[in-house]
Amino acid sequence: MTVASQIQKTLATLKGSQGTLRLYAMQTQDQETKLVYNEALEATGIIINDLEKRIQTLEYQEPQYKGN
Repeated sequence: MTVASQIQKTLATLKGSQGTLRLYAMQTQDQETKLVYNEALEATGIIINDLEKRIQTLEYQEPQYKGN
């Protein structure tokens, strides 16, 4: 497994977790809990953006990994 594919797998897992957090945030009636979910959503969004940039860099440097 290449570094690029490991990062892509991690990215997919994080996006799934982000979807779950978004669902939990929508379902809860407690405002404090909703705030915690939204903060976690923001944190995962930052990490996802960083990983997407890393994938772009890897694909630029190693074009053979593009789309894997």
